[in-house]
Amino acid sequence: MKKVIFGLLFVLLAAGAQAQQRYCFIDSKFILDKITDYKDAQTKLDNLAKVWQDEIDAKMADVEKMYKGYQAEKPMLSDEMRMRRQDEIVEREKEAKDLQKQRFGYEGDLFKKRQELVKPIQDRVFNAVQKMASQKGYDMVLDKAGGVTLFYADPRLDKSDEVLKVLGINK
Repeated sequence: MKKVIFGLLFVLLAAGAQAQQRYCFIDSKFILDKITDYKDAQTKLDNLAKVWQDEIDAKMADVEKMYKGYQAEKPMLSDEMRMRRQDEIVEREKEAKDLQKQRFGYEGDLFKKRQELVKPIQDRVFNAVQKMASQKGYDMVLDKAGGVTLFYADPRLDKSDEVLKVLGINK
């Protein structure tokens, strides 16, 4: 009987503590889309990625061209020449894949450039959210753009516009 009373008391206290929590949600994608610097950074990153991808595609096209040429000439080549050409094709393909890894791989050039251009903007938004949350007394701020699944959210809880105000951005 004591366990039941203790359990019921615990549930009531936990429910009371939760009722006092204040929370809201924001849409970081909406906020970032309103920041001109972010759009400019994304455009720069997209252009840079396209240039780098074109460079890699050109190298892979050269490898493909070398391979087709090799296939056409293969019957006329000596064993030594075949091996040399195969090694050359494999080496060029390896160079293209290494370049792709350097540009787009984990902590590659694109990652570093994204850190350089986008991270300061994300930090500004994070600081603005923290400031808004502490000023308004929110215990928790959820980001619906960050993969959090919300089955229902009262639109009155969306404080994205207030974060934009803290950042000094008007709709």
